[in-house]
Amino acid sequence: MSAVAPQFSFELFPPRTPEGVAKLPNIAAQLAAVQPKYFSVTYGAGGSDQDGTYDTVVKVVEKTGIEAAPHLTCVGSSRAKIATLLDRYKAAGVKRIVALRGDLPATAIGTGAPGDFRYANELVSFIQETHGDTFQLEVAAYPEMHPQALSPEADFDAFRRKVDAGAHAAITQYFYVADAYFDFLERCAKANITIPVIAGIMPITNHAQLSRFSAACGADIPRYVRLRLEQLQDDKPALLDFGLDVVTRVCEAVLNGGSPGIHFYTLNQADPTLRLWKNLGLPVPH
Repeated sequence: MSAVAPQFSFELFPPRTPEGVAKLPNIAAQLAAVQPKYFSVTYGAGGSDQDGTYDTVVKVVEKTGIEAAPHLTCVGSSRAKIATLLDRYKAAGVKRIVALRGDLPATAIGTGAPGDFRYANELVSFIQETHGDTFQLEVAAYPEMHPQALSPEADFDAFRRKVDAGAHAAITQYFYVADAYFDFLERCAKANITIPVIAGIMPITNHAQLSRFSAACGADIPRYVRLRLEQLQDDKPALLDFGLDVVTRVCEAVLNGGSPGIHFYTLNQADPTLRLWKNLGLPVPH
């Protein structure tokens, strides 16, 4: 276990429906009850959700009093647009940003984003050049390799460029094979990369959704997990219990193995993450 107490954070996304907008304050309040270090708020695919991200960040902070970190992506962005957004976030008191390339539009050619910034390391460099130490910069890491990377080596080189550009910490894509995370940490150690690499974890709540997400992002679902989820897909309570057990073991492994914390992908649901929190015996402030 790390000598420093692990930090925990929760990811939310800007609601896409009036019902989602109405529910989010209560979801954020439920999650805030366990006092996470911060919330992160995602960006829309193709850079489509800038205002939604900003509005959600402001509402989460107002509702919970807990720090919120917007995701900022390269896709389709200009230097002027990013500069305006950074100034807006600075004025709103934002101290942390998750800097990403973002999901490429279907029309993209190659792996570079369309716009002034092709890769996340260029975005990190720009933020450092224009704002210095104003923001804590988090970047993405892919223990099981980014699905569009040409090789594990090329993928790790891309990660190293983000670190060299000035990233302060990294959050991994979700995974269910703890050894993939430990292998990534070993590669970081060999490369003298010392920034914290925080494990990203997503509760298992839905078989079809998990399969779709994992196919898109390159996350491996172990065969026994996939087969059991197929078996239980029509028995929701049993599926949730099985998923809770699987994810609890992964969390315990990474925390015992020295992860500096866990970033939970909540999918704008409080109950699955809070069940996991309780199962792990994490502190619940009174």
